[in-house]
Amino acid sequence: MTTPGSSSSPAGTLPWPSLLVLGAATFTMVTAEMLPTAVLPQMSAGLGVDESRTGLLVSVWAAVVVVASFPLVRLVAGRDRRAVIAVALGGLAASSLATALAPTYGVAVGARLGGAAAVGLLWASANAHVADLVPDRLLARAVAVVLGGATLGMVLGTPLASLVTRAVGWRAAFAGLAAVTLVVAVLVRTLVARAGDPVGAGGRGLGDDVPAGAGAPAGSHGPGPMIAVTAVVGVLLVGHYGAYTYVTRLVETPAAAVPGGVSTLLLVFGVASALGVALAGRFGARTAPALALAAAATALALLGLVVVDVHPVVGVVVLVAWGAASGALPPLAQTLILRLGGVERRATAAALIPVVFNGGIAVGAAAASLVVAEGGASALPVPAAVVVAATAVALVVGARVWSRPAGEREAVARAATADA
Repeated sequence: MTTPGSSSSPAGTLPWPSLLVLGAATFTMVTAEMLPTAVLPQMSAGLGVDESRTGLLVSVWAAVVVVASFPLVRLVAGRDRRAVIAVALGGLAASSLATALAPTYGVAVGARLGGAAAVGLLWASANAHVADLVPDRLLARAVAVVLGGATLGMVLGTPLASLVTRAVGWRAAFAGLAAVTLVVAVLVRTLVARAGDPVGAGGRGLGDDVPAGAGAPAGSHGPGPMIAVTAVVGVLLVGHYGAYTYVTRLVETPAAAVPGGVSTLLLVFGVASALGVALAGRFGARTAPALALAAAATALALLGLVVVDVHPVVGVVVLVAWGAASGALPPLAQTLILRLGGVERRATAAALIPVVFNGGIAVGAAAASLVVAEGGASALPVPAAVVVAATAVALVVGARVWSRPAGEREAVARAATADA
């Protein structure tokens, strides 16, 4: 039997089949969330509503994830996370199929609400299971692999859905997603490894305690650092996603000089984000300094948006820098939150992640809309850069404590106990 938080794969290696399947799950989650944006005109016409109302299907989704994640994690506390993930994927598939068959807008809203609740549980459970499968020193790499699926959902999932919609209709796009999601659910049950012991397999519920000295030492600080990092990450996301909400407006000028226009630049941004995810997996145990560096680079890139109109090449360079820097943020932030939570607070840390990310997206979009209403899209880069830069400073200040490798924290904790 292995200890909590240890890998069920050989030492020093990643459980690739499990991580790739979980990555496929995040692909379906992100594709499902963003699908209405890819089929906006056709779906609006099919349901007989304005495009603004169809767009609400995305914002309502984020709100439900924020509200539903913690209660659902409590509900399934102590169960095999593989089973939870598979069942939640089944719920997401049912939601997508119900949306495909929806005769009215109201039915589509109801279907989306169910799917959003399933995705909140999925994110939390998948995050926690990844941490169960690998030792602390491999956590950053494992998280990056799984989040690679989410990045592909943005880069490939929504464009593919748009192609399907143009060929056979928006309902077929949702039905196809339902089928793919069901396949992934089966793969989760057949290929994803069980964590190496009862704690790892079943998970810890919110509020469940681990005796002192048991489990990973990453949580030995108490919940304070985990909560502090989560709050800082939330503010960071407000700045980044506030600007990203209006990315098409911000890059209109350089896009006019590029073949394919805005679509090409969005693809470039997506590829750069994938590069950022890959780079994030190489930082290992020193996640906090890496996150601070990524935040600082994101702030500089946001500030660079002020000069994207100078020349198309400048615009492309700034966009690539923004994509790569911001692409590293999710895996690094998730790794740090999970690491600080430790085994004893793993379920709580995992549930915090979808809440803070969806909350940051929603608040960022709302705040950005106020800025744009007053000064136009060109007024966004500077305040967004200031917000993100402030979080980079906060991360640098806290990095000394937060970035200590698990073994070092355990040694410090043992020394403190011996001195007492």
